[in-house]
Amino acid sequence: MSNLQAAFNGESNAHARYLAFAAKADVEGYAGTAGLFRAAARAEEIHAGNHAAVIRSFGGSPVAKREDPVINSTRQNLQAALKGEAYERDVMYPDFLRQATMEANTEVLRTFRLALAAEVEHARLYLEALQDLESMKASQTFYVCPVCGFTTRTPDSDPCPTCLTPKEDFEKVS
Repeated sequence: MSNLQAAFNGESNAHARYLAFAAKADVEGYAGTAGLFRAAARAEEIHAGNHAAVIRSFGGSPVAKREDPVINSTRQNLQAALKGEAYERDVMYPDFLRQATMEANTEVLRTFRLALAAEVEHARLYLEALQDLESMKASQTFYVCPVCGFTTRTPDSDPCPTCLTPKEDFEKVS
């Protein structure tokens, strides 16, 4: 249960942080980056909701300790977001999945696997944005799976490559 609570806390804070990063990107004229941050924020909100549902199914109450986000320049915020997603992708979720596998808990495994798949894509999108920040001034639309939080520029695959949700159900975020 402690890993679920930690994941819920992390996703809840990432949601708030990315919304603050989006506001900064808007102010600095990076509409595409702002859209990316809003899409990732929506995905993190979905992850937090999925984790919360599993916590409740075990009779617990999801608790997030809110942290005040540190807001810097859009470039620095992208770097911080990439670092956070890389940590979740490479360390946090793999460790949590190992523990859930040892406990043979299918509900926990599912929510962690769904989140991990989205974090991989978030890291890729943040890296692309950092590599060509100037192109991120133009407004861009992103698509977020409402079930697992998978985020993409173009919903090419039907259904969602992670959870099989039809692409028609994806949320448009810009």
